[in-house]
Amino acid sequence: MLRVALTGGIATGKSHVRRRFEALGVDTIDADALVHQALAAGTPTAAHVAARFGQVMLAPDGSVHRGRLGALVFRDVVARHDLEEILHPPVYAAIRDWCDDRERAGARLAVADIPLLYETGHDGEFDRVVVAACPLAEQVRRVVARDGLAPEAAADRVAAQLPIDDKVRRADHVIWTTGTLEETDRSVDRVYEDLKQRATGTGH
Repeated sequence: MLRVALTGGIATGKSHVRRRFEALGVDTIDADALVHQALAAGTPTAAHVAARFGQVMLAPDGSVHRGRLGALVFRDVVARHDLEEILHPPVYAAIRDWCDDRERAGARLAVADIPLLYETGHDGEFDRVVVAACPLAEQVRRVVARDGLAPEAAADRVAAQLPIDDKVRRADHVIWTTGTLEETDRSVDRVYEDLKQRATGTGH
């Protein structure tokens, strides 16, 4: 089975690209959804977060208060590193288990949407890497519009990740999302055709 990672930067259009792959019949998994599950009430990860950052990081229902935690880690490099040390092992273990399950089920191609793929050094676990990309200024504009942040705060969130230009240089495939949704979909379709050929042994 061809194991494909989809990555990019914050607000570069990864979710739309993943949904397009799904519409084409590709099995996908979303690392952000796995993070949500890991931070739910009663999980070992939620307990680890509370132990490291304090009970104040828990919501009344016992789940991790993502907004409060995010505000901390985006301005504190050490805190962000500590959170990644807590979150990444269970998330990547879940992705590996999911890929193994899809392969046992006979899938020829599977896509994992992983925002911090390069930052965490796990790109070598995948056969191909697809990067969803847009210019830095567009990233900031989208974060402001989507999350209601001030431009400075949005820029801080973008800067917390590896620059998108670096990810583009390292990618096997790049999908630019600066055009219309229809143009993005056509780009995904072209990448899908190439991946499908590789997965079936008919590509180069």
